[in-house]
Amino acid sequence: MKMLQGKELGHDTVDSLQRLHLILSATKYTRTLPLELQKRFVALLSSPAEQHQVLSAAVLRETLPLTGQELNYNQDNLGQLNSHAAGLLLSQAVSKGDLSSLCTQLLRNLESRPSEGPTHSLMHTLPVLNNVLTHSPECLSEDQMTLVSKKLVDWLRYASVMQGVGTSSGGFFTGPRSRQPVPIAELDGSVSGDFFTVLCVGQGFTEDQWMNVYSFSMLRHWLLTYHSSCSTVDADDRSEVDGSVVSMVSATSSSSRLLPPKERLREKAFQYCQRLIEQSDRKAHKKTDTELQKACLVEAVCILDCVCVEDASLVYRTFPCIKALFGRLSSELSNARVLLPIAQFYLNHGEMAAVDCENVWKVVFGRFPTELFNDPFLAHELLRFLRLNVESIELRVPQYTRYFPNLLKFLAWDSPAMVDDFVDLLPSMVTTGTAVELLHTLLDLPCLSATLVLQHRSTCLPISEPVGRSFVSLDAFRNPSFRGLFLFVLRTEAGSGDTIDRLSTLHELLVEAADWPRVTQCARTVPVLLHVFFNTIVTIADEKLLAHLILVMLERSSLLLNIPAYIKEIHRVFSCHLLRLCKLHPSLVVNQSHELLEFAGSTASVYSKEELYTHVVWVLGEYLSVSCDSRCSVSLITSCFEALEAVLFEITSSAPPTGTVCPAPKVINTLMSALAKLASRSHDLIPRVSLFLSKLRTVTRSGSVAWCSDEEDLIAIVTRGEELWSLLKAPGVAQSVLTPPPHVIAPQWHRDTNVALPLQLRALTSLTHSQ
Repeated sequence: MKMLQGKELGHDTVDSLQRLHLILSATKYTRTLPLELQKRFVALLSSPAEQHQVLSAAVLRETLPLTGQELNYNQDNLGQLNSHAAGLLLSQAVSKGDLSSLCTQLLRNLESRPSEGPTHSLMHTLPVLNNVLTHSPECLSEDQMTLVSKKLVDWLRYASVMQGVGTSSGGFFTGPRSRQPVPIAELDGSVSGDFFTVLCVGQGFTEDQWMNVYSFSMLRHWLLTYHSSCSTVDADDRSEVDGSVVSMVSATSSSSRLLPPKERLREKAFQYCQRLIEQSDRKAHKKTDTELQKACLVEAVCILDCVCVEDASLVYRTFPCIKALFGRLSSELSNARVLLPIAQFYLNHGEMAAVDCENVWKVVFGRFPTELFNDPFLAHELLRFLRLNVESIELRVPQYTRYFPNLLKFLAWDSPAMVDDFVDLLPSMVTTGTAVELLHTLLDLPCLSATLVLQHRSTCLPISEPVGRSFVSLDAFRNPSFRGLFLFVLRTEAGSGDTIDRLSTLHELLVEAADWPRVTQCARTVPVLLHVFFNTIVTIADEKLLAHLILVMLERSSLLLNIPAYIKEIHRVFSCHLLRLCKLHPSLVVNQSHELLEFAGSTASVYSKEELYTHVVWVLGEYLSVSCDSRCSVSLITSCFEALEAVLFEITSSAPPTGTVCPAPKVINTLMSALAKLASRSHDLIPRVSLFLSKLRTVTRSGSVAWCSDEEDLIAIVTRGEELWSLLKAPGVAQSVLTPPPHVIAPQWHRDTNVALPLQLRALTSLTHSQ
């Protein structure tokens, strides 16, 4: 308090303010300040030193909301408003009434003439209004919206075309003092011959020129907030002739001053953006000005898109300019940031204007991912564009799904940052035509990640091992004999084939990439995407396609990049969705019985694909039944039984191969259960199962066995065998227990009025609930 009473505020005061802010932000007690000290901080908001403004606003923001008196004090002194005080006002507004009152004061300030009061606060008025739009757009009345629209028109179109005589106050434009006003200049140094825009330069700037800049920065937000809500109503009121050549000529030739405020603002926004596009073609002297040109182009195209959505007649006036802009920028990938809003414009209005958009999508979906896959900013912007427009893209850009191999490069390069985007986008890429190739591509995503690393290193970075010998995978990447493999992985579009024949060769070439960080991160995202893929495909695919996918799962279970954790997770995902597919369509088991039996009859699968093998065996035992498919014959059941019996006999009569562990009890129990189920459906097989189970019990009595190292596991296997043996002694009972009918599997006895259970439940409910 003593420090703030002094005439000069030194370093000690700043230090005390910082410590007070820390105490207030960390305390668990009520954050209040003495009223007199609070007033001192409010006064400090108007300090000429910005450091004092920042600290005082930070301290006041940590305290309880200001009283109505203090809030009114700030609103009555809007002449001293700055960005920090404005932010504090917004944070202290506790109701919509406070915001409405604040808006009224701000707009009253906008209406005042420069001679009626201080004008430097105008530059902070629009940012405050912009924040109000974000949090509570309903705070402005219709008259207030009209007033702001009129002001925006004046600032955008009729700002002074002479340079200010004072020094610039910062921001985009800085320069030395100029005593005599001179015309504003373009970025290439020539004298401007048109109205002022944000791309005009000078040594100093007038306040209306600064308001021009602020108006442009909030224009799109204003149009989206207040104009879009009225565009539907306006469209309904227009005649059927609107949008025709006659109405367009009329609208173009009529004076904009005769238009209502909203339509006039729309017209001036259109003219302003057209001028910005013309200015962007000028050669800027400074690199920062070149970047400013690109940023303004992005905003200008977005605003043009916005006004065309509101007024369709502007589409025909805008498209020649947008088309020329695309032709000028599309050859340079450095303009990618600007080309995305142009693509948005084509997406929204290309169909109406009957314009061919093929070249746009070739650039966006073709060149961008191919050449800029390692640009995180572009990746974020492009994927955001896809997420926001996925429904329109599916409807209007049929070639979109062809580019999924290219779009997945973003994910392969930076998986942790992109996985959320692709969880949302992947369902739009899954169609009956792309499903099989997309599944192969997802499984090869770690290979794509490794190949992108090799491509990047091959062109940009010298890579060699510590001993000076280059990576084998990089040598292979540069070897013409293997070039075809890598080109397929790096393909731009789908349709050249579901996969490649020499996939195992590719995996061998990339074996050293298994522990590269980018590759391992990519491998962790694949199971997540596979779940999304299968959850989508079951809703659109027929049985023929699902049968093909089952074949892919069985085939690819042994054709994966050698990352043990990755292989294990993929097998787990395959197992989960194999059960789901067969449960939805039990006839798939009969359709694919040959391939399933070939997989289940391989003893090697027991040791290398334990999870998937167990589920394949369970599916065969569960759904290879006449009750699931009338085509299931006795011979098919017998052939399946013999294949599983041979595997079970082999793994229980010898030690596991060198380098492998004993099969899990789950595998043996599933095999025994599947044999028992098949035997219960074909009673001629029961003696064979019973003989094996009795031998199993006899062998285990003699002590430990080579195929099971854990005593508890062995006891569990024997117990299961004895249960099945006992069931098979009564074949009729065995079939009812091992293959129960549907009404037993999913009973609804609590709803069946023909049994006594509902009555008992109601009686128990009445007894337990208090009256």
